[in-house]
Amino acid sequence: MATTRSALTDEDIRTLVKGATPDERAVAARKLCGAMDRQPLSDEDRALAADILRVMAVDAAELVRKAIAETLRASTVVPHDVAVRLARDVESVCLPLLTHSPVFTDQDLSEIVRLGGPVRQVAIARRPQLSRSVTDTLAEHGGERALTTACANPGADFGESGLKRVIDRFEASEQVLAAMAYRQALPLSITERLITLVSDQVRDHLLEHQPLSAEAAVEIATGAAERATVDLVDQAGRTADVKGLVAHLRAESRLTASLLLRALAHGHMTFFEWGVAELAGVPHHRTWLMIHDAGPLGLRAIYERAGLPARLFPAFRAAVDTFHSMEFDGGPRDRERFQERMLQRFLTQPAGAGREDVDYLLDRMGRAADVAREVA
Repeated sequence: MATTRSALTDEDIRTLVKGATPDERAVAARKLCGAMDRQPLSDEDRALAADILRVMAVDAAELVRKAIAETLRASTVVPHDVAVRLARDVESVCLPLLTHSPVFTDQDLSEIVRLGGPVRQVAIARRPQLSRSVTDTLAEHGGERALTTACANPGADFGESGLKRVIDRFEASEQVLAAMAYRQALPLSITERLITLVSDQVRDHLLEHQPLSAEAAVEIATGAAERATVDLVDQAGRTADVKGLVAHLRAESRLTASLLLRALAHGHMTFFEWGVAELAGVPHHRTWLMIHDAGPLGLRAIYERAGLPARLFPAFRAAVDTFHSMEFDGGPRDRERFQERMLQRFLTQPAGAGREDVDYLLDRMGRAADVAREVA
């Protein structure tokens, strides 16, 4: 064997097979495995390497078997039967291979998930790539640590059915649900189910980064008291489908003047534009021009066409004028500081909103100040 002979002397090979101590055999094993991994092998060399590895894999010394697993953990040189044998070995031997080895088939990995116990499950969950068949098995048989690890693994390919099964089994586990919520992409049904289960911080992440239907957004925003931290004005600024949201709100008779005023005072101009366009039955681009670029009468014209109450027009006028007079400055917490200043300037206008709306906006200012203090 050219590769082996160039790396090892006859004495090395004798030491590997008949070394007096486990330490001596382990050193020889690491040297041989390193040579196998570094140099290309012919078919003949590969067959001889496999035979030598089979000898080492049954060595009574854990150090020798561990040398194979650690040195060849990501190598294709290890024969399949040797990899499977070492996967049943003690944890110090099996874990490097289970985490990295490309030799295992999906069927191998799924069987180990079913029968191998929690430590081996976690090792498999950490693999750089996991096929959907393996994640389905993890979803059905994996423990909490393994599912937390797998859901946080960007290389794990989860299908919708597998994610549903994970939620079914671990809906009370904050660790598993949070790991799932922070995945790069989730099916809509999974996002909407997670929304009702996760903490406020994780829910905010989902609302900002994952798709959500208008119906679910409204249900969440107006849901039970324990979910009152997300209201319709918050959702107005987060949703990616503003047109769909305002259409749904109108169909539910929730696209009110009060909601539009609160959203506008909070800096959500895009939501205000689409809301007025929906109520007025005018395309968004024309509504935008009338609000922003049609002189002092443009806003009044589109406002009246939308059927909004005349008594509130001065408040809307003040909010639009305040918005036009302000800019993002590009600094840290840019949006939060913009919204806080928008509220302050809007609330100091001579023509204000109704008492209920003012109370709401003052409460929002208080929350923004609390957040700012926490960040500071």
